[in-house]
Amino acid sequence: MRHTRSPRFVSRLTRDTLALIMAGGRGSRLKQLTLWRAKPSVPFGGKFRIIDFPLSNCINSGIRRIGVLTQYKAHSLIVHIQQGWGMLRGEFGEFVELLPAQQRIETSWYAGTADAIYQNIDIIRNHNPEYVLILAGDHVYKMDYGAMLASHVEQDADITVGCLEVPVEQASAFGVMDIDETHRIRRFVEKPEQPPTLPDDPTMSLCSMGIYVFNKDFLLDRLLEDADDNQSSHDFGKDVIPALIDNYQAHAYTFQDPVNGNKGYWRDVGTVDAFWEANMELIGITPELNLYDLDWPIWTYQEQLPPAKFIFDEDDRRGEAIDSMVSGGCIISGATVRHSLLFSSVCVESYSLVEDSLILPEVEIGQNCIIRHAIIEKGCEIPDGTRIGVDAQEDAKRFYISPKGVVLVTPEMLGQQIHHVR
Repeated sequence: MRHTRSPRFVSRLTRDTLALIMAGGRGSRLKQLTLWRAKPSVPFGGKFRIIDFPLSNCINSGIRRIGVLTQYKAHSLIVHIQQGWGMLRGEFGEFVELLPAQQRIETSWYAGTADAIYQNIDIIRNHNPEYVLILAGDHVYKMDYGAMLASHVEQDADITVGCLEVPVEQASAFGVMDIDETHRIRRFVEKPEQPPTLPDDPTMSLCSMGIYVFNKDFLLDRLLEDADDNQSSHDFGKDVIPALIDNYQAHAYTFQDPVNGNKGYWRDVGTVDAFWEANMELIGITPELNLYDLDWPIWTYQEQLPPAKFIFDEDDRRGEAIDSMVSGGCIISGATVRHSLLFSSVCVESYSLVEDSLILPEVEIGQNCIIRHAIIEKGCEIPDGTRIGVDAQEDAKRFYISPKGVVLVTPEMLGQQIHHVR
């Protein structure tokens, strides 16, 4: 059965969809950045959290029934969603619900991605959507889920997997699909040593983004089957999807930019290096991820802060920021900030230099400091005269240094036990 795609057709699909965002990840590869928070709650881009990207994609796509599944160190994530995502109207059937691991069905925490959805199966039934959209809460990207839903219905699919094209030498880090000329999935392998390639391009592989559209009844049947399988790890990529490919309609949907239709921007910011690189990309003249795009805005909790302030104008004491992004509430007091991203309420004192660095919210950098190629965690107080990113051997005695040389500094590493990082 084929359908004619129109704005009305797509809007009906999005209205009949329940989005479930998997936001319980520990994010251990981010090291101490997830010491006090879950990965989806990590700050990104000067004023956002990672979770804001899939949430904004839902709102911009017309999906206004959203559940956020939480588990690991979820307090800051819960507070952020309560503060920033309460704009939806319950009387119109709109919501962002928090779904913590609460042992509704099993006497255990979420054991895998499929198990997390299974443990909320009664909530899915109560909302009774036509389609269920399952999303990862820890990736940075813009995507029109409405177009993916339309493709799902047009293909008469039971499941559609959101995919992106990745060079074959990088594909072993993903779930990889082998597809035919109609984009039907013929094979799905998780992190293969020899990834299958695209039919028309042997240099590229089609990799899963961890985004799935299911027909609701089909999803519930598959979850019940998986829950009864004692050999399963209860994961969509490892167990559920490979088991259904032969007997059901599983299709791949290639990810595109929602505004211009080109190859879409997508980043897994799961390591310290990837997190630093993705943030630093935003400083560029024309970054791939355009945060100034009014056609596809990223929504977040808008903290009420005064404008950034730059003070002193002397030859050796000038407040300035060059090739940088500086958020509200910052004070650059006779210091130089170069090719860096300062999050909200950062203060940099006189005669200091911040270069090629990410400074997370509420950091205070004293006088005569040098900070290079670093990530300074929220709430750090950097003493006068501190040198970071200057001597790797000295840095290694106190701080974490990534494989690519990014220095991660947290309050605990500085002996500052603040215990309130959000």
